[in-house]
Amino acid sequence: MNFTKMHGLGNDFIVIAGCERLPDDASKLAVGWCDRHFGIGADGVVFLLPSERADLMMRIMNADGSEAEQCGNAIRCAAKYAYDSGLAAKTVMTIETIGAGVQTVVLQVRDGKAESVRVDMGEPVLDGLAIPTTLDLKPVADQPIIVDGAEFRFTAVSMGNPHCVIFVDDAAGFDLHRWGPKLERHPFFPKRVNVEFATVNTPSQIDMRVWERGAGPTLACGTGACATLVASVINGKSNRRAVVSLKGGDLEIEWNENDNRVYMTGPAATVFSGTLV
Repeated sequence: MNFTKMHGLGNDFIVIAGCERLPDDASKLAVGWCDRHFGIGADGVVFLLPSERADLMMRIMNADGSEAEQCGNAIRCAAKYAYDSGLAAKTVMTIETIGAGVQTVVLQVRDGKAESVRVDMGEPVLDGLAIPTTLDLKPVADQPIIVDGAEFRFTAVSMGNPHCVIFVDDAAGFDLHRWGPKLERHPFFPKRVNVEFATVNTPSQIDMRVWERGAGPTLACGTGACATLVASVINGKSNRRAVVSLKGGDLEIEWNENDNRVYMTGPAATVFSGTLV
């Protein structure tokens, strides 16, 4: 089986194309392949599959074997792979995900290769029960959450997958390893949750660090950046368009006032290709 290692701002994936359906042992395969000592090493595995509704379908298995409904960095990688390989050689294509349905992506191409991808990430889900959380609120904004005796205030958003956004004084220096896993599995979140710690420096620039559900700390999270921008607007902290700065680099995020959809623009890169034996 052939694979391509790719990343979006350091959030890295093993991309597999050519399967007709998701392998029955996809979860087990992901755990082994993503191991950074005994496998290829990645935050997740992306399977590109046929779709009856779009140019292709993307299924994402996290490093722990769980499946992610959606991933903003992965969809940019999927789009670049599809264009560069000829799987869907067009600058505007559609990609189906299980969490957000069919999404439109627009590629900026240089020297015959996709360089940057703008993704229509859809409308944010703000209904607490639909995200899902256990809170019957819309929106779930600036709500208290207690872990190990410490209280945080969070805003919940789904971008096809659930997010818990917490505003802190210093996102870049925040202790992800201490608080991330505890918040990910808090009883408020029946399907666990991705946790973003954010600092709004100006109305148009936000620092963010992420603890991803099923993967732990990663260098970037596209859906998390989108959720953070939405949460910042809801709480009156930012404009509807801002640069979200992650450890791996910057994403441009816009929550469009006219159509209520969130748009993400950022790079994707190919690292190397190989064969699994």
